[in-house]
Amino acid sequence: MKETLRLHPPGPLLLPRRPSESCTVAGFAIPTETQIFVNVWAMHRDPEVWENPLEFQPERFLKESTKWDYSGNDHRYMPFGSGRRICPGISLMERMVPYAIATFVHMFKWRLPEGSNLDLSEKCGIVLKKETSLIVIPSPRFSEPELYH
Repeated sequence: MKETLRLHPPGPLLLPRRPSESCTVAGFAIPTETQIFVNVWAMHRDPEVWENPLEFQPERFLKESTKWDYSGNDHRYMPFGSGRRICPGISLMERMVPYAIATFVHMFKWRLPEGSNLDLSEKCGIVLKKETSLIVIPSPRFSEPELYH
């Protein structure tokens, strides 16, 4: 799930911010009240931070040494923002979504419609979404209907 959010963050640009006073960031002068957008999509593909950044490698988040601090100073991975402005639903998402996905994967076999291919092209806007909708066909893994209630 984390690798999917790294490659396809729901909000490719964080909400804009404006500094209350002039400052310098990474050698760039930022005048007061300049509107700044943080490009999470680009940060999550930075080859200086991520080895093989365009490859889908879920195992990169399984390393024991990989701890993610969303509180403010670790900006390598931030699909839901960081620090004081982080999405308040992140802890709920981290606990609930894996269970929902695991349940769907456990209970159903998934396939694409006959003759179709998986297209991962993206369409950028306020949120990042697939350019073409994903259509899949679930079929029950188990023959006992009471397991699905």
